[in-house]
Amino acid sequence: MESPMKKTKKMKKKTPKQHSITEIKTLGQELLSSASHINNLPLLLTFISPSSPPHHILESILSLHSFFLPLLPQLPSSAATSSSSSADSDQSEFIYLTWLRSKFDEFLKLLIDVLVADESDETIKEVVLDTLMEFVKVANGGAFHSSLYNRILRSIIHSTSNAEFLIDLLISKYFKYIDVRYFTFISLEKLTRNLDGKDASDDKTASADGTDESQLSSSTEFIIHNMYYTISHIPPLEKSDDTSHLEMWSLTDDKQLKSKKRNNNVLSAARIAKKMKLKFTKAWIAYLRLPLPLDLFKEVLVNLHQAVIPHLSNPIMLCDFLTRSYDVGGVVSVMALNSLFILMTQHGLEYPKFYEKLYALLVPSIFMAKHRARFFQLLDSCLKSPLLPAYLAASFAKKLSRLLLSVPPSGALVITSLVHNILRRHPSINCLVHREEVNEDSEHRTDEETNSNLDNAHNVAKPCQKSGLDHFNIEESDPMKSGAMRSSLWEIDTALHHYCPPVSRFALSLGTDLTVRAKTSEVNIGDFSAGSYATILGAEITRRVKQVPLAFYKTTPSSLFSENDFAGWTFKCEENSETIIDNNENGAKDLLDQEHSPAKRQRIECQ
Repeated sequence: MESPMKKTKKMKKKTPKQHSITEIKTLGQELLSSASHINNLPLLLTFISPSSPPHHILESILSLHSFFLPLLPQLPSSAATSSSSSADSDQSEFIYLTWLRSKFDEFLKLLIDVLVADESDETIKEVVLDTLMEFVKVANGGAFHSSLYNRILRSIIHSTSNAEFLIDLLISKYFKYIDVRYFTFISLEKLTRNLDGKDASDDKTASADGTDESQLSSSTEFIIHNMYYTISHIPPLEKSDDTSHLEMWSLTDDKQLKSKKRNNNVLSAARIAKKMKLKFTKAWIAYLRLPLPLDLFKEVLVNLHQAVIPHLSNPIMLCDFLTRSYDVGGVVSVMALNSLFILMTQHGLEYPKFYEKLYALLVPSIFMAKHRARFFQLLDSCLKSPLLPAYLAASFAKKLSRLLLSVPPSGALVITSLVHNILRRHPSINCLVHREEVNEDSEHRTDEETNSNLDNAHNVAKPCQKSGLDHFNIEESDPMKSGAMRSSLWEIDTALHHYCPPVSRFALSLGTDLTVRAKTSEVNIGDFSAGSYATILGAEITRRVKQVPLAFYKTTPSSLFSENDFAGWTFKCEENSETIIDNNENGAKDLLDQEHSPAKRQRIECQ
């Protein structure tokens, strides 16, 4: 019989693909059975490669995992292998353990390579990830191996293909454990700072507001997307003093936890729960400093108020990011308005030019935006304060009224409801509804002067006559200089004759005295903010009509249109039956013979 050394040498001469599954199983069984077959270890490592057959990789991983798992407590750390001395222990034993440590590090590297390789099968990737996470659990003496987990997460995020599959595996299998979530935030903060300092430092200024992504390399953009997909799917920690329900991936044994209490690196679920909000905040603040691509920038703004702000340790730290986003303009400002409004109303943020920026967002395109429903609800909330200056309320009411002339019917309903609420909340601008013609000496007044004389503006006046002059300047970006207080809401009168019946009916509500608050109520903007042609048509179809228009005729009409409708046109048929017989002798004769009623005969003669 051949000795084990000769048998191993013969197997080494073969390439990894030339070995059978039985031979690989034999190598693993020999390695696990006796230390004399330690030379099988390097040979089994050669089968772990993205180019190897999946069954070869699987058998090698199973054997090596079973071999290294009981030896991990005895292996020296990677840093200790280069600095430790063998004076306190047997030199041969130390050399052997150091060699095993190097092979274990090589094993980890090969596993990570297979994990992120394009050629690897998804089933193999799942097995590899489970094996790596098992080492994260036990390779650090029972504590969470944060450095190894950081390597795994970094490789996944920097992977150029199929990263979402691996992240989904982490989400479904491991993000339920609080320590995995905790160290994920720590790793993401490190990876973000490294990316911000190296890869994206040159183009951060150009695309920090999400408006210019041309300078971002494709690899950097891909990494940023992977980071967001990871950080946005980490479940937040619910506010609760009871931490007994929290599961941990490491230190599942209570006896093991008590024996490690002296070690500062060992964290319990209670300690992690206290620090979780801080790590969550640091990870998100670091991520928002990256030059986000435009599509991702919009997605972050949309979800920020629900997924991030409630779980931050200090939400006011987002003020720079949100104010910079709000200053971009357009749809980006609309998306940033939600989170900025929360910081202003709930966390004491002061933003001096907030209403000026909000006034600039009132353009016709906003009525077709995707997030218009939430925008109009926030706009209504921003104009609710009774401390709002009269000139500011008048400017918003006047600009909305001017937009009514160019928006679709659904937008007209929203504008009418907004103007209704503004007039009810701010009685000082009800003079815009009924105003006399402006005198020549008052044309040069500013809104501040007009606002100081509001007590004299409540006098009942005649409806505004056509003077040919409107002092309101819609092109003015400053509401104080718009001239709205010297104008009138004449645009609302056009809504009374709108071609869409719901708009004209709703506009009648503005004719009532809205200053009598006991007899009027505010309109819920949410009922109209998401309207469209389909919703208006659906409401009209289901509407119960009390009076149905009907057409009555004293005599049966002989034609579709009467002569009075088309002056100079006649619809009489001058052809007789003889002409018809001449044109089509056989067919007309048969047809006339078959028709006996006078009405049918008359209809045939008129053909």
